[in-house]
Amino acid sequence: MRLGGPVFARDLDPDAWAAAARAQGYRAASCPIKADADDATVAAYARAAREADIVIAEVGAWSNPISPDEAARRQAIAYCQGQLALADRIGARCCVNIAGSRGEQWDGPSPDNLSAVTFDLIVETVRAIIDGVRPTRSHYALETMPWVYPDSAESYERLIAAIDRPAFGVHLDPVNLISSPQRYFRNGDLIRDCFRRLGPRVLSCHAKDILLSTKLTVHLDEVRPGLGALDYGAYLTELDRLPADTPLMLEHLPDEEEYRLAAAHIRGVARELEIDL
Repeated sequence: MRLGGPVFARDLDPDAWAAAARAQGYRAASCPIKADADDATVAAYARAAREADIVIAEVGAWSNPISPDEAARRQAIAYCQGQLALADRIGARCCVNIAGSRGEQWDGPSPDNLSAVTFDLIVETVRAIIDGVRPTRSHYALETMPWVYPDSAESYERLIAAIDRPAFGVHLDPVNLISSPQRYFRNGDLIRDCFRRLGPRVLSCHAKDILLSTKLTVHLDEVRPGLGALDYGAYLTELDRLPADTPLMLEHLPDEEEYRLAAAHIRGVARELEIDL
């Protein structure tokens, strides 16, 4: 696998961007440019990544393509198509989004999110995004979430079967699946089940951690890797069984020092397991 994370410096030329990623010890990075980049710029970043031995892990398409507002929904679908096209142009492993939400907040809970009707809408929407682009190198993937599909390995399997597109893949974030004490205390089993069911289709993964507090009723907080209970031994062991270019991307930390500490923790677990990052 390849550990990656954000490059904080902005407005870097392709070679400087690649060098900045390598300076942090990363062998994977997110796409640094937007969909309106011309072909020469896309080619320059793809070359710089290749020469620096960096895998471009993912192109974000963060939006709400299942919004109850039909105009917003159409706009989001068009945006996802543009980002998927960019992923295909630059050779990223995937274009990633969440499924969205039927509520007011694009990534928030809604009583309608985990319904059969919404499941069918997600299937229709993902098909429309993929069929509008027909990528030949990259894939579209949905990040796992606690309150919208895919919210489990089982629901991801059902989505894969229903969407029925080779260009649909898996983006795994196990922290987002830990939504109860039962899953929290048995998260190693949850991780192993995800890879057993979904492993061959996993394109990119996120690295963070989660902590259950003692405050009633149930409070689960995202924290820096190493400060929570995520079973990184199980996570890295399962990831190590996938193709060597599979990225593990750090996210959601406030500054470079926090990313350094997070990377150090993950690298420490990897060393104990004799796994190469």
